[in-house]
Amino acid sequence: MLINETPPNVRRIATDRDDVLAFEVSGQIASSDIENLYGLLDGAVSLHDSVDVIVIVHDYEGVDWSGMSLAETFTGKSSAFRHVRRIALVGAEGWISAGMRLATLFTSIEVRQFSQDEATAAWEWIGAKPLAHP
Repeated sequence: MLINETPPNVRRIATDRDDVLAFEVSGQIASSDIENLYGLLDGAVSLHDSVDVIVIVHDYEGVDWSGMSLAETFTGKSSAFRHVRRIALVGAEGWISAGMRLATLFTSIEVRQFSQDEATAAWEWIGAKPLAHP
C-alpha cells in the first residue's frame, strides 16, 4: 500500500474548547478536503447544540471543482450550519469571504473577517486558544 505523502489542504487545529472547530486552509482545495471539513462539522454538531468555527487561510490556490458536484457537495450539508454560532475568517479572500457574507444573509451565524496580522484577535473573538502540537 502506498502512503499519500501530500498532507491535506484543510487541517484541523486542536483547541482548548471541544465546541470550537478550527481549521487551517492552504493550497488547492479538493473534494476530499471539503468532505473532511463537513464530516468534522457534522460530528461536532452531533455532540453540541452549537459550535464556533475559526478558519485560518494562507497560500490559498482555489478549489479543484473537477472532482465534485455542487449538488452532492452542498446538498444535505447545510443543516449542520444551523448549529454554528460564530465563524472567524482569518486571511480569507475571494469566494471564501464572499460565500460567508452571503450565508449570513440567510442564517443567524455571526461572521467576522480578520487579516493574518489579526489572528490573535480572531481567537479571542471566538473565545478559544489553539493547542500546541503533540
